[in-house]
Amino acid sequence: MAKLRIDERHELHDIDPMIYGQFIEHFGRLVYGGIYDPESPLADGDGFRRDVIDALRRLRIPVMRWPGGCFASAYHWKDGVGRAREPVYDKAWCVEESNRFGTDEFMRLCEAIGAEPYICTNAGTGTPEEMADWVEYCNEPSLGRWARARARNGHPSPYGVKLWSIGNENYTGGEIGAKTPGEWGRFVRESAKMMRRVDPSIQLLAAAVPDLDWNLSLLREAGDLIDWISIHGYFDPAWETNALSGYARTLRAVGQFEDSILKTRGILAALGLEGRIRIAFDEWNLRGWFHPGIVDFSHLAADHARAAKRREANEDNAQYTMADAVFCAGFLNLCMRHGDSVRMANFSPTVCGRGAIGVNDGGIVLRPTYHVFELYRNLLGDRLVASYIADGPRCDADGVAVDALDAVALKRDGALTVAVVNRDPERPISLEIETAGTHGTMRQHVLNGESADSYNDFDAAQVGVAVRDAPFGDILLEPHSVNVIELGQ
Repeated sequence: MAKLRIDERHELHDIDPMIYGQFIEHFGRLVYGGIYDPESPLADGDGFRRDVIDALRRLRIPVMRWPGGCFASAYHWKDGVGRAREPVYDKAWCVEESNRFGTDEFMRLCEAIGAEPYICTNAGTGTPEEMADWVEYCNEPSLGRWARARARNGHPSPYGVKLWSIGNENYTGGEIGAKTPGEWGRFVRESAKMMRRVDPSIQLLAAAVPDLDWNLSLLREAGDLIDWISIHGYFDPAWETNALSGYARTLRAVGQFEDSILKTRGILAALGLEGRIRIAFDEWNLRGWFHPGIVDFSHLAADHARAAKRREANEDNAQYTMADAVFCAGFLNLCMRHGDSVRMANFSPTVCGRGAIGVNDGGIVLRPTYHVFELYRNLLGDRLVASYIADGPRCDADGVAVDALDAVALKRDGALTVAVVNRDPERPISLEIETAGTHGTMRQHVLNGESADSYNDFDAAQVGVAVRDAPFGDILLEPHSVNVIELGQ
């Protein structure tokens, strides 16, 4: 029998709630027709879908990143404020951007769901001055053209946005405004200087990658002016093909993401910056977004409408199964174990696309990943304690053996909670829980479906949460399941 040994007396570090952060981008239905749809009979007075907002509130989202993503690298925020807004050609996704959803609408969204706003600036076609103007629009009480514009647009008081990212994936050749390592460090420094002259209290992030040359240039040039570096990760490179890994292969994903965290931590440590500069994993998901006509656009360059239509394949709810839920829980467990350095993570995206919530004109679908966030955010503690799996079995990850069980233990106000995943696709596992203290009962919340390929759709609710009470001690973990266990006093 496998054993989970917990010493709740040995507290390791706090868990920042921002690891449960989310992300939306102007892509497909993620914003328009997803969260924001003023013409829908389901919309509220601000144009937000009431059913979507209600579902987001249940997640208690701590931080929301916007407007991208790749979209940010050619987005000029001034096009999206005020009454006179004109549609523009979106050079990231080769569609028309209406600019109906801009900065003020994003702030209303964050207020509606109780999330802290996190803005990603245009470091592709944008300039340091444009970024500083955006900080002025959001944070300056009264001085300057853009502070006065905000007041005219209906918000005299500053928004007080604290989190600002300089750029998005500017290290990739396909990103609009890609930079070399040397160019990037200098660009970040000049941008940070201007932004901080408007508001020195903001926290600045900069796009990074687990690469020595990129991070050395960035941190040597601008390490004294930034507070975070942001990294991204997707396991399935499904950009052009929508070819998704089966359940067994997805079990390799968490190990790949941990490599990225370890490399990034190593670079920060080597420069003496770990602890002062934190890591934000501010785009992550199992499945890379399907966006044909962007990575390899040679055969579609003259047919952008066809490419955009094909991206609707992202909305097939049957693609999002217990594989996604098991990975999502494993990734969050990973962030908790590295919670002394990884202080924010943003699931990519929140709504539609590969997101936690599917939307059509008539309603919503809560995909398996939604339930992971709902369980973790609302039930788990906020301080990691020492624990380890003893005598745990292994399972097959498409030819690679991985641990079948993945667990973390946490405390909040003296109460002990456990998150444990059984990755094995077929085998239930009995787990004995041992703790330093005495606990009378256990309440087990089990997220699962009949098979590893179970999913939720508008006409097929195959994945859900069951709750069971049991005496303290042994517990049964179903195959391909995510479990949150509350230990009674």
